[in-house]
Amino acid sequence: MDVDPRHYEQIAIKDSDIHNIVLSYLVHNCYGETLESFVACSGMPEPADFIEDMEKRKGIVRCALEGNALKAVELTERVAGDLLENNKDLHFDLLSLHFADLVCAKKCTEALEFAQKKLTPFGKEKKYVEKLEDFMALLAYEEPEKSPVFHLLGLEYRQHVADKLNRAILAHTNLPSYTAIERLIQQTTVVRQSLNQDHGKDGIPLFSLKDFLKG
Repeated sequence: MDVDPRHYEQIAIKDSDIHNIVLSYLVHNCYGETLESFVACSGMPEPADFIEDMEKRKGIVRCALEGNALKAVELTERVAGDLLENNKDLHFDLLSLHFADLVCAKKCTEALEFAQKKLTPFGKEKKYVEKLEDFMALLAYEEPEKSPVFHLLGLEYRQHVADKLNRAILAHTNLPSYTAIERLIQQTTVVRQSLNQDHGKDGIPLFSLKDFLKG
């Protein structure tokens, strides 16, 4: 169900609402310098209480992204207390990044010892068994980056873990774990899909966010 774009023009949007959406995105992604420039240009009050926490969070996420997962664990425990203790999935993911780094560095003996000490205890829970098997399988290949589980060594997996870490720290500090623009897109998608389902009998194509954004 397509809406005439002219109808959008009838809806007034306050500049302050747009500014808050942008601010939410910048804080979430730790874009400190851009945030300061945006605040200065828009005339918004500077969210001073966010700056220090944002810089700490940025440092932690950077460690996870740049091959220093153990440091990310250490800093997270320092900043967010019992976060990893209560979020075992995230803790496992961070430890798995360090294991992957050891494998990439051809430190197989060290990787095995690390896995036995830090990762195998997770195997007591069934949901971690398959993950453990996938990571341990990396040790069986001379060129693990060409193995069937090569994705565990890639940037995409590392970015996925770093994003989870970022969201978890935000939630732990009672800040939204998703940006305002993400929530708006999620809501728009759900509403449009619901409208399409209601009018499905008329042969209206399913809503596509990608096509909608192109329009």
